Amino acid sequence: MKNRIFLALAAIVALAVSSCKVDGLDKDPNRPTAVTPDLVFNGICNSIVINPWDDEARWCQYNCCNYNYYGNQEYNWSGASLRFTTLKNVQKMEEEAKRVGYADVNPYSAVGKLMRAYMYYEMTMLVGDLPLDEALNSSTTLSPSYATQKEVFVQILKWLDEANSDMGALISAGKGSIAGDIYFNGDLAAWQKANNAFTLRVLVALSKKESDADLNVKTKFSNIFSNPAKYPLFTNNGDGLQYVYNTTFNKYPTNPDNFGFDATRYNMSATTLNTLATLKDPRAMMFAEPAGSKLKGGAQPTDFSAFVGAESSMDLADMSTKAGTDNGAAYLPGEFSFYNRKRYYSTYTAENNIMVGYAEMCFNIAEAANRGWISASAKDWYEKGISASQEFYGVVNGPVDVYFFKPGGKVTDGASYNKYTINFDQAAYLAQPLVSYAGNNAQGLEQIVVQKYLAFFQNSGWEGYFNYRRTGSPAFSKGGAGTANSGLIPRRFQYPSSEGVNNKSNWQAALDRQFGGKDDINADMWILK
Repeated sequence: MKNRIFLALAAIVALAVSSCKVDGLDKDPNRPTAVTPDLVFNGICNSIVINPWDDEARWCQYNCCNYNYYGNQEYNWSGASLRFTTLKNVQKMEEEAKRVGYADVNPYSAVGKLMRAYMYYEMTMLVGDLPLDEALNSSTTLSPSYATQKEVFVQILKWLDEANSDMGALISAGKGSIAGDIYFNGDLAAWQKANNAFTLRVLVALSKKESDADLNVKTKFSNIFSNPAKYPLFTNNGDGLQYVYNTTFNKYPTNPDNFGFDATRYNMSATTLNTLATLKDPRAMMFAEPAGSKLKGGAQPTDFSAFVGAESSMDLADMSTKAGTDNGAAYLPGEFSFYNRKRYYSTYTAENNIMVGYAEMCFNIAEAANRGWISASAKDWYEKGISASQEFYGVVNGPVDVYFFKPGGKVTDGASYNKYTINFDQAAYLAQPLVSYAGNNAQGLEQIVVQKYLAFFQNSGWEGYFNYRRTGSPAFSKGGAGTANSGLIPRRFQYPSSEGVNNKSNWQAALDRQFGGKDDINADMWILK
């Protein structure tokens, strides 16, 4: 993987082309004014990542911070971080490709459409209406008008369909490679699969608008699913769009370097871990360690009853007291499960960060089948999704080794972990009443959504929250002091504060149209109505 220095180069390009010219005196011979498109593309690839264990993961209720110095679970959201700077680099990448001689349709323009769709999807899902056509044309307007959220989604789907067609044509013409690619090593065919799997994500996100003729959600989903020659999709975990960490300049966020600072300052959330424990799912043992108080009470380390997450709505001081700490001998009082330190702290490369993955795709197909959008077995795709997610985290049919940290141990020392072997029978797991697919009904849909949420653990950015917000499943912890915002889970972020200063009239018009004039984090955007 190339060094992130390319991010700086991409930023330099964006700044250099916008600077004014005064008789050539402003030119710096040591600063580039043009670079090849692969360098800009490399920076874009790094820029779109949301790392695991960031604030987003706590707001998705995958984990909790129990120490006020490092953070909390509060949902007092303000202005969203939007990606217009990176979108300008996409525009610059496309311009640089043309400058060096590429045709109008080329690998950079094709992947650029996917990148535009990917970033606009995230942004509109966070705030609602957005500047669109005028957003990147700062040379012609500094106060772009806002497109409605529906118009944004129409454009997203248009970009994705064009990207698929362009990629298919380039591959057929023997031009199916792209330089600067940190994800698929330049394989445009792999990008085409990612493009189409992402399109299924977008269409499922529009489930409340399935009857909208302009969006044509059901037909678009069916066309992609039923025509793999035109719309190739992922076939296994290895196909997914995944961000890979390394041991030097791009380390996994939790690693031996920060073990001594924060390994016990965080613990698992009830929304995730208690759900896994209830389902008797061994992923609980991959994500977490047994709670110290449960072990002291006689539970065995591999008993599902020993895995306990904290309610995200819990008062932070109360959580801190009950979480306990590692004092070199025992957890006191240790009522909650810490992260699995073997998996998440013993190396610098714990696991890849899935951006768009195979398991999610399976669950999206299962949901479409459940809703009657396609003729397929929702049960089969639901079970494929479960199997794919469990496999990604190391849970396979048969013997599975699990490791739990010994209090007072050294995180990088293999002797500091106790090893246990469980025998996992996937058929028996799937046959459990709570897991066995209930059919194409509301209960079956909830099962699909809950399993998809679990598959998003520490990956795919905001998707765990987005799916909860759309469906209400799984039930998020709320109502207590820990989540603030009057005990509510917000429905959106506010717009960046700069919009109310630099683009006030268009910003206010968007608020009037959507939320009764207020930038209200608890108001529903169009996609949720």
